[in-house]
Amino acid sequence: MNAMYGTKLRAAVRAADLTERVVARAAAEDLPIFFYGNRRGVLEQVATRLLAQHPPLRIAGNAPSKFRRGSREDALDVARAIRESGARITFVSLGCPRQECFVDELADELHMPAVGVGVALDYLSGRLRPPPHSMCRLGLEWLWRLILEPRRLWRRYLLLNPLYLGLVALQGLGLWHPETVSEVSDVREVDL
Repeated sequence: MNAMYGTKLRAAVRAADLTERVVARAAAEDLPIFFYGNRRGVLEQVATRLLAQHPPLRIAGNAPSKFRRGSREDALDVARAIRESGARITFVSLGCPRQECFVDELADELHMPAVGVGVALDYLSGRLRPPPHSMCRLGLEWLWRLILEPRRLWRRYLLLNPLYLGLVALQGLGLWHPETVSEVSDVREVDL
């Protein structure tokens, strides 16, 4: 991001750190939050931990992912439930790229900031042990996750990471211009 967009970030922005900072700010400003995705047990654990760390925090609700392809109507139902909960910020934990597609496709329906946080809720709930800071500083959080969950993640990291790096290189050289998420994804279906 620094090289291609001149963002001047001094360090990587980890989803778990971002989530904790946004939650702390939401608690301080009395903004109710909503967690969508992941599993019911993880959502309950992260809520319990965050409420203990930030007592004024208001959690408007949570809903687990159904881990299946859903119709546009299903997605609109989820968005309506989130909106009707009174939440002002939604954290979406569906994994990449599903959460980015969900956030992009339902932005107009949610009427609030929605942040794709991936594995952050697993770390914050205590289900997964977070990586050592040294691995994060070196940009190796992906390797930590591969070590923890090799059977589930080997394809993503060993097959898709080289593809991703190739696309970033092509974009940096001006040889490829990515389409927006909504143009790439099938807008009639989102993963629920």
